[in-house]
Amino acid sequence: MSPPRESTLEWYKECIIWAKRESPSPSPLRITLWYTMTISANLDNGEKFDVVQTEYVKDVNDSSANSDDGDLETQDVNIAKLIRKVDYHLVPWLALLYLLSFLDRSNIGNANLFGLSKHLHLTSSQYSLCLAIFFIFYVIFEVPSNMVMKAWRPSMWLPIIMLAWGVVMVGMGFVQDFHSLLVTRLFLGITEAGLFPGVSYYLTQWYRRYEISWRIALFFSAATAAGAFGGLLARLINLMDGIQGLEGWRWIFILEGILTVVVASASFFVMYDYPCTAKFLTTTERKVLQERLHLDRDGCSQEFKARFILDAFLDWKVWCSAIMFHGSLCPVYTFSLFSPTLTANLGYSAAKAQLMSVPPYVAAAIVTITAGWLSDKIQRRGVVVIGCSLIGSLGYILLLANVSSGVNYFGLFLAASGMYPLIPVIVAWGSNNCGGSLKKSVGTAIIVSVGNLGGVASAFIYPKEDAPLYRKGHAVCLAYCIICIMTALVLWWYCERTNRKREAANAARGHSWTAEEKKELEDEGDNNPWFVYVI
Repeated sequence: MSPPRESTLEWYKECIIWAKRESPSPSPLRITLWYTMTISANLDNGEKFDVVQTEYVKDVNDSSANSDDGDLETQDVNIAKLIRKVDYHLVPWLALLYLLSFLDRSNIGNANLFGLSKHLHLTSSQYSLCLAIFFIFYVIFEVPSNMVMKAWRPSMWLPIIMLAWGVVMVGMGFVQDFHSLLVTRLFLGITEAGLFPGVSYYLTQWYRRYEISWRIALFFSAATAAGAFGGLLARLINLMDGIQGLEGWRWIFILEGILTVVVASASFFVMYDYPCTAKFLTTTERKVLQERLHLDRDGCSQEFKARFILDAFLDWKVWCSAIMFHGSLCPVYTFSLFSPTLTANLGYSAAKAQLMSVPPYVAAAIVTITAGWLSDKIQRRGVVVIGCSLIGSLGYILLLANVSSGVNYFGLFLAASGMYPLIPVIVAWGSNNCGGSLKKSVGTAIIVSVGNLGGVASAFIYPKEDAPLYRKGHAVCLAYCIICIMTALVLWWYCERTNRKREAANAARGHSWTAEEKKELEDEGDNNPWFVYVI
């Protein structure tokens, strides 16, 4: 939108002053470009500021890995320092939330090792059903949760659902039979459903497309930390066995649930919504972040329209990413639920099995963060997905071969190091290729929802009757690794092919797309002829 007619002269004078400050002899073209490419952006809270698309000015302060930031004009803000500032305020706390989330959903495996099934008189099928019911309702409520968060405020919605699942966790410590355990796991699935898809979408509203994979990796690495930390914590908490007449496995649920409630309560005061309202940013920093995000949005509508929800459900690329994510999550969940059991079947006692399950998680955390960073650095997702899937495949082949306990233990390392890194890269890939914020929100939730159906399968593929070899479970996980490779190849091929076609068509036009032309097609999202897919 142009400035009011009576203020046009003043605006133009400001452009000249700015241009002289930047260059002793600014060209008229430089001044005119700055002026004519100024647009007005409406914020969620009604505030307005000027977003300047200075795609022709190099930012000498920017030392970030994303080359596009060289096109962003900012005299007083160092982009690299600004991104680090955002990292410090967002990522550690989000990682803590997910650590507790993953800890709370998977601690049933540790509790079972210390006598849950024995004391509640659970059969193998009943225990598997308690595992599976969590994921069924988790999947059902992921998309609605993301829609609520998009329409409301992340800083309110995420702490509320976390507070709810913390209360459920405490209640799980007092279950008396199969039916009460089943009900608490059901409600745990409902209340936890919104965290991972919500945070995955939330991060895309702060970072650009080739910055997001590493941040999701940092956030998701909390899951691997939960696997390592959970085993150690459960081992220590179980020492409380008999206190207040409660078994040690009950204290695992109660104390971890109380910790979740405390952190959820603090989240109301330490979380932020979006860059436009974040209090830890200066006014200039808010504008700069909005300008950076605007470069990625590239003419895609950010409005809340029903058609964008339908677009997400009808986009085959979203479902291809969802199948890929499903293929990665089933092995991840089997590992988190059964790794203490798998290590115990290598010949270790329950207590030592808890400790022996920690090192593979540590290795997985290191590889997860490295893979997320590498994916952003080389600006490629498919090659990282395929590489990690091959590592995971080798791990399950070694487990199936059953050469020796040492080789099997090494196979656990490879399986964890291959499958855990897939999660952030696949989520980043899927969200990168959704045009528009609402489609991105719903598309991310669909991907995560279908992926979490792998959790349902994971509850049944390692029954105790298959001990100690668990050939069926290892074979299923190997098949999922192959599915990840195949879907990654298909998506990679399509996106690269489409990018080449669009590049050729845009070059044949003879001129760039104007703001007016993009405005007319903004509702087309990633189907726009200028949208570039991430490969």
